[in-house]
Amino acid sequence: AAERDLLRGARQHGAATAAARRAAAAEEERIRRAISAAGEQRPHALRNRRRFTIPTHRATTRNLGGVYLFQAEGGLGADGMLIGTEVYTSGSFFFDPWVLYEAGVLTNPNIFLVGEIGSGKSALFKSMVIRARACGGHRAYVPGDVKGEWTPLVQALGGAVIAVGPGLPNRINPLDEGLRPAGLSDQDWAREVRAHRLELLRSLAEWLGRRALAPTEHTALAIALDTAAENNTVPLLPHVVSLLFAPDQSRPLQLGFDSHDRLRDAGHELGHLLGVMVSGELAGMFDQPSTVAFNPALPAMSVDISRLGESNPAMPLVMTCASSWMEAAVRDPGGGRRFMVYDEAWRIMRELPLLRRMQSQWKLARGLGISNVAIMHRYSDGSAVGDAGSEQRALAEGLIADTATRIIYRQKADQIRTTAAVVGLNSEEAGMLPGLDRGIGLWRVGNRSFVVKNHLTDAELALTDTDQRMHAERQ
Repeated sequence: AAERDLLRGARQHGAATAAARRAAAAEEERIRRAISAAGEQRPHALRNRRRFTIPTHRATTRNLGGVYLFQAEGGLGADGMLIGTEVYTSGSFFFDPWVLYEAGVLTNPNIFLVGEIGSGKSALFKSMVIRARACGGHRAYVPGDVKGEWTPLVQALGGAVIAVGPGLPNRINPLDEGLRPAGLSDQDWAREVRAHRLELLRSLAEWLGRRALAPTEHTALAIALDTAAENNTVPLLPHVVSLLFAPDQSRPLQLGFDSHDRLRDAGHELGHLLGVMVSGELAGMFDQPSTVAFNPALPAMSVDISRLGESNPAMPLVMTCASSWMEAAVRDPGGGRRFMVYDEAWRIMRELPLLRRMQSQWKLARGLGISNVAIMHRYSDGSAVGDAGSEQRALAEGLIADTATRIIYRQKADQIRTTAAVVGLNSEEAGMLPGLDRGIGLWRVGNRSFVVKNHLTDAELALTDTDQRMHAERQ
């Protein structure tokens, strides 16, 4: 009986609730018909023949920047070259590493640019080179053009392209002394040239031998270089190799060697290693006097090494020799503002001896007025080299950390974690990388972030499009 009473009560309550809802709906309908859309005819009824709207909030951009936080950056100013537009503000985006360095925004003028194939990274920096020349008269040098993609641009700017490779007539002597900076004494200049040459030879020997040189080998190499420099106006690699196999008997022995035979034994293996440059597949490229001269007055120069082939295992070696030759020619701090572009930089960063040279060049950037630019597909190509805790890993990570401007174009999902860790991206910045459209990149300028779309003119597009062959085939 009690259960029946509960059920009866519940049904009655439900019926009462339904009746109340019907009554409320009927009352609303009666009011709607009785009162016009303009409102009731009584004081303070907000009667209005038009639809009532709340006015939008109006204020200056200065005030709105404080009210609506973190919507968009304030920009870097209007000094420098126009890159394109900021995606979130539609405002113009200007950039110049030297201007920002002088303003204290950047700690150095170096740049790292990464992006997967087809993302527009190459077009971005090529357009920057064009505009930097037009806006500030800056020059650009490409010491190792692996694919020959920079040739049309360099020629259009009135620069010089030096093609080096099997069967080509050009020769580059990586032991050229380069251009002497003004005001440098003879003694200081000789010391600087010797250090540059010795560093190159050591890097080549360590790369070829896949090991560090022994102390006696260091000494033997230095003696061979010094002897070659004394006996020749400009030393060549064959001179050094010959002296490693057969040291000059008339030269006094250096401390640590009690006979010329001991000196010869110390340099014997080095002679075989460096002999690859003289009699191996690279013979005729870097073992003769230079047939071309570096012209600092030209707006741009590149060394085209595409004839060698991208898959050639000696490509890092060739890039290093070409880079050393060009780096020796830009050591004058009075040479103006210059971009030194290391395209396909991952090829060098994967080799410890060559990576050491690259790091030393990075550290010289501020003093020489050079902006070193490394272009790669992804950060893992450089940051993940070597074993964890190894010198190579530390050098690669340090090189990226010492670069004040990092530009990131589209990245695949499996690269996001590495990229975020290396660059220091937050979750929002990292999450946008896989979805970036072509020509849009995330710029980390110091500790500030911008999402920028690079706009190209028709003339620039013709010079920067790396897919010209594909377009031609479709046409």
